[in-house]
Amino acid sequence: MPTPFAFNPFEDPTRRDPFPFYARGRELRVHRHPGLPVVSVFGYADTVDVLRDWRAWSNRFPAPPDFPELEERTPSMLGTDPPEHDRLRGLVNQAFTPKIIRRLEPRMIEIANQLLDAALERREVDLVQALTYPLPVTIIAEIIGVPTEDNARFKDWSDKLVENLGSGLLAPPDRATLERNRRIVAELGEYFSKLVEERRRSPREDLLTGLAQAELEGSKLDFDELLQMLILLLVAGNETTTTLIGNAALTLLDHPAELERLRRDPSLVPSAIEEVLRFSSPVQMDPRRATADTELCGEKLREGEIALCWLGSANRDASVFRDPDRFDVGRKENRHLAFGFGTHYCLGSNLARLEAQIALRALLERTRSFELATAEPLPLHRSIVFRSFTRIPVELVPA
Repeated sequence: MPTPFAFNPFEDPTRRDPFPFYARGRELRVHRHPGLPVVSVFGYADTVDVLRDWRAWSNRFPAPPDFPELEERTPSMLGTDPPEHDRLRGLVNQAFTPKIIRRLEPRMIEIANQLLDAALERREVDLVQALTYPLPVTIIAEIIGVPTEDNARFKDWSDKLVENLGSGLLAPPDRATLERNRRIVAELGEYFSKLVEERRRSPREDLLTGLAQAELEGSKLDFDELLQMLILLLVAGNETTTTLIGNAALTLLDHPAELERLRRDPSLVPSAIEEVLRFSSPVQMDPRRATADTELCGEKLREGEIALCWLGSANRDASVFRDPDRFDVGRKENRHLAFGFGTHYCLGSNLARLEAQIALRALLERTRSFELATAEPLPLHRSIVFRSFTRIPVELVPA
C-alpha cells in the first residue's frame, strides 16, 4: 500500500526543509490537495509544460467569491496574459536590458561597500537590515526615480503586500489582510500620483518619467495601470533579491568547504549565485489557473482549478541536474527555473543576478569570516511563495 503523501506548505517543518517532501512529490508527479480545486506539480518537465503554455494555464486569478470588489482593480502585468501582458512588458523592458543594468554596477558596488562599512563597525548585525534589504531597495528606488529617503516606507509597504502571498490559494482569504492590502495600495496611489504629475510637468531620466509619458496602443497608460506597474516593480525589485542575497550567505555557511572554495577563487561568484538560485530558490512556487478542462500528469482538472508549480522542487530534479542535492559553487549546465519560465520569466533577472554577485563579492572581500550569531531557528517569511528568513543575525570579522 503506498505511503500517504501529506504535503502542507504552511507547516513549519515543511517550510524549513521542504526538500524531502519535494522528492516524494516528484515520484508522484502531481498531488491533489484534499478538498480543494488545487494540485501541486513537482517535476522539472511538468513545471515547464505548465509555465510555457499560457493559453492553457493563465496567470490571471479571479477575485474570491466573497470579494467581488477586487475584480474592479486593474491587474498588474504579472496578472495578465498575452497580448495584454506583452504590451505592458514592452513599456519597461528597455529599463532592464543587460546593457542598462551594467551601467548601474558602479553604484551598486558603492552602496554595498557603504553598507558593509557600517556593518563592520558594529561587527554583530542582522544581515537583512544591514545588507540584503537596503541594497536592492535603494537600487530599484533609484531606477524608478523615487526619493531614497522613502526606502523604509517602500520596504514596509512591500513586506506587508507579500506577507501572505499565495495563502489564499490553499485556504480561505483573510478579509483583514485583504483590507489592509487595499489600504496600502491606496497609500501607494496617493504617493505615486504626486510623483507622476510632477514627472509629466518636469521629465527626468528615470523609469517613472518613461512610464508617465508612455503610450500603449496610441493612448497613455491610465493611472491604475501605471500604479499596478509601479507596485509590481517595487515589490519584485527588492523582495526576491533580498531573499537571494540572504539565502546565498546562509547556504554558504551551511557548506563551509564551498565557502572556502569561493574565497580562494572569487571568479566563481557568478556560478555560485546561479547555484544558490537553484539550490535555495527565493521563489519556491508559481501558480497557474486552468483555462479549460484538462489533464495534468494523469490528474483531471476542471476549468478554473489551480496548479501550484514548485520551482524549488523542479530545481532539485535528478533528471535535469546531476547530484541535485549537492551544493556546488562551480556547477555547469545550470538550467534552473528560479526566475520562472515562458511569458512571465522574471523581467528583473539580470538586475537580481548582478546585485547578488556584487553583494556576495563585497561580503567575501571585506570579511575574513562571517558566521551566524544565534543557535535559535531563524524566523521564516510568512508567505509560502518565498523561502526566506526575515532576520539573519551574523558576526562579521573584518578582512
